[in-house]
Amino acid sequence: MNISHSLAVITGGASGLGRAVAERVIAQGGRAAILDLQEAAGQSVATEIGACFFKCDVGVESQVVAAMAAAHQAMNGINLLVNCAGVGGVGKLLGRDGPMSGDYFEKVVRVNLVGTFLCDKAAAALMRDNIPNPEGERGILVHTASVAAFEGQIGQVAYSATKAGIAGMTLPIARELAAFGIRCVTIAPGIFRTPMLASLSQEVQDSLGKQVPFPPRLGKPEEFAQLVQSIVEIPTLNGEVIRLDGAIRMQPR
Repeated sequence: MNISHSLAVITGGASGLGRAVAERVIAQGGRAAILDLQEAAGQSVATEIGACFFKCDVGVESQVVAAMAAAHQAMNGINLLVNCAGVGGVGKLLGRDGPMSGDYFEKVVRVNLVGTFLCDKAAAALMRDNIPNPEGERGILVHTASVAAFEGQIGQVAYSATKAGIAGMTLPIARELAAFGIRCVTIAPGIFRTPMLASLSQEVQDSLGKQVPFPPRLGKPEEFAQLVQSIVEIPTLNGEVIRLDGAIRMQPR
């Protein structure tokens, strides 16, 4: 599928990786709907780049179903979902203030892992009715995992669990939805220049960047968006988890 034909829903599109994807889709001639919990930021970005916006907590099924239906109506279809919504989830199993609470762990799982699942199934249910292109393709689901899925650091027990889960459900989803011509691919980014990292001092950012073998810098959100475009346009990319990390392998801490 050509990116210019995309009718894309991007969760977490009000900032960071999600915003970069929305900007690229629109710049290439496609249409984009941003789903985000940050209403003011989401509305502002949507107005600025020419997208539509729908407030949505991806961890709440009723909100996901409603927002996906609204995006489908606004764009007269959906054939691309890019899951970028998520929370960091930093905390130790046995922290300074005591063991991690079950409620905290469940919250991170609810947003990152369950949220991806809820968006996948809502979008796939709509994509299933699309008219297939000449290759029989009806849609694409893109997940955002992390290198933490494979080399989780101390303090990432909840976050790593969710990202490993996102990576783990990629192949079974791709296999199941192949019958409908819907692909599923996951990107596992390394250290990227997101709003969270951008809030750190330049010295800290440079230090983190130097940990990357090559190029020795933080990843750019535009590079993530560029990979999304490649996934969209290469039909045989399916059921795969792609590391986008400059060859970094994270240390224990």
